[in-house]
Amino acid sequence: MAGTGKAHLRPAADTMLRVEDLVMEFPAGGGKKVHAVSGISLDVAEGETLGLVGESGCGKSTTGKAIIQLPPPTSGSVSLDGTDLAKLRGEELREARTRIQMIFQDPISSLNPRRKIGEVVAEPLNVWGPDDPEQQRDLVHKMLDAVGIDPDVAATKRPHEFSGGQCQRISIARALVMEPQLLICDEPVSALDVSVQAQILNLLEDLKVEYNLTLVFVAHDLAVVKNISDRVAVMYLGKLCEVAESNSLYETPAHPYTSLLVGSSPIPDPSIEIDESVVEEGELPSPISPPSGCRFRTRCPLADEICERVEPQMEQIGPDHFVACHHPLVTSTEVNLSPTGTDKIETKGRT
Repeated sequence: MAGTGKAHLRPAADTMLRVEDLVMEFPAGGGKKVHAVSGISLDVAEGETLGLVGESGCGKSTTGKAIIQLPPPTSGSVSLDGTDLAKLRGEELREARTRIQMIFQDPISSLNPRRKIGEVVAEPLNVWGPDDPEQQRDLVHKMLDAVGIDPDVAATKRPHEFSGGQCQRISIARALVMEPQLLICDEPVSALDVSVQAQILNLLEDLKVEYNLTLVFVAHDLAVVKNISDRVAVMYLGKLCEVAESNSLYETPAHPYTSLLVGSSPIPDPSIEIDESVVEEGELPSPISPPSGCRFRTRCPLADEICERVEPQMEQIGPDHFVACHHPLVTSTEVNLSPTGTDKIETKGRT
C-alpha cells in the first residue's frame, strides 16, 4: 500500500498546485524522528477540489500545513503556479502566502479571544491593505455577509459569544478577505453537529463557485469527502496509497486500506445487515519506526513476503485511478472499453 511514485501527477501546465516528494519529519528525542509525511506527491487543477482522506495520525493535516509552509517541509517542493514556495523566504514567502489561506480544524481556538470579530477578519487587511478604514470595513462586512453572519451584529462581539458553526463561518470569512487562489480546509466540519456540517459544506461549495476557489479538503469522514471532492487522495502513515476521481474511488476501491475505509463508513439504516467481513487487523504502527516495504502490510490480509521487502509504486489501473499496492483489488492494469464506451474494471477480493 502506502507507496511512492508520481504516475498520478498530471502535466505541470494543467495544475495550479503541484507537490513533489514532500517530507515532514519532527524530532522525537534520543536521535529519533517522527516520519509524519514521507515523500508524497500530489497536484490540484484550478477550480478543483482535492479530498485528502485517512485515519487520525496519517499525516493529512501536516501535509496541508506544509503546503502553506507552516512550518516549511523538511524536503520536497510545493509549487503554486510554477513558484516553489519551499524555496521562498522572508517577505517573498509572506507575499506568496496571501494567495493561499487556511481554515483550521478547531474553529474557536483559531480566533483570537481578545479581539472583536470585525478586528479578527480585518487583520489581514491591516497588513496587506487597503489602508483606508472605510474600504476595510466594507470588505469585512462583505465577507461576513457572504458566509451568513450579520456584520452589524457580529463586528463588535468576541469569539466566545458565537457557536462552533458560527466561528467556522467567521474563520472562512477571514480566509476569503484576501481573495486567495487556494483554500486549504483542515477538517473544517469535524467538530460540528451534522446539521451544521451540511451548512458549512454547502457554503464552501457556493463560495467556491462565487470566488473561483481551488480547494484542498482534509477530512477523515469519507462521506463528507465524497460529496465535496472532484478527486480523492487516500493517505496512510505518511504515504499515499490511492488517488482517483471521487466516484471511481468509492465505487471501486483498488487498495485494501481504501476498501477498509469505505466498508467502515456507517449507513444510517438499522435494517441493513452488518458486513462482518470488514475487519481491521493489527494496531497502527508507530510513525517513529514505520514498517519496511509497504507500511500497511502489518494490517493487510493480502500481505506477503514482497510487501515486506519492496515499497509499492503508484500505478494506473483505470482512467484517472492510481494505486500503490502489490496486490490491488483491481486486477486489470489497463482500461478496457465496452462496445458502449463504458469503462469496465474487474475486481477481486470484494463482495
